[in-house]
Amino acid sequence: MDVATDGELIELEGSGVRVVVVARGRRGPGADTVLSALVAHASGVPAADIELVHACTECGARHGRPSVVYPLTPSGGSWFADVAVAGDAVVCAAATRHPIGVGIETVALDTGAVIDEAAFHATERAALDRFDAASRAIARATLWARKTALLRAVGHTEFIEPSRLALTLPSDDGGIGRIERSVPEFGSGWRDIRFHDIEVPGNRSASVAVLG
Repeated sequence: MDVATDGELIELEGSGVRVVVVARGRRGPGADTVLSALVAHASGVPAADIELVHACTECGARHGRPSVVYPLTPSGGSWFADVAVAGDAVVCAAATRHPIGVGIETVALDTGAVIDEAAFHATERAALDRFDAASRAIARATLWARKTALLRAVGHTEFIEPSRLALTLPSDDGGIGRIERSVPEFGSGWRDIRFHDIEVPGNRSASVAVLG
């Protein structure tokens, strides 16, 4: 496939991150096909030659973002890449300078207090309660997509409870989120982390986390 014609190609300003959004039909391309096409477009290497590995470099388990084995970047480093799927929507991102992660979440009106307590910081829950039901569902899905993207960008690490992190609200940050309350595991680098919300078709929210 050609990401420039078969999907929506986006460049995140100032980050060097390329994103593609594809609304696939029943017989549309799989996640690896879309991701390979994006890396091919960015690197100039044929898509058939892109090598992806879905195994954690630390433990070998199939979790987190995939690794791009081939090609290398022009400087000889590894590409950073990730992909997320929800229904017929595929969101991929690729970068040479920053670790990245992609998250996508379906908007749901009724989630339950127990789930929200595990997913969101107390300050986030209080802020979400100020919205009407429809707006709350969208903001909640966006926050969760951001946290999912962040944990995928971080990769293999000790388990971090999402409720320990507080992020800015999408309604307040213009679609580029930041961490307001961090955890010791992130050290001082948390101030440079950004979340770029991506428009996707259907009742969904998506975001790309870019580590500084």
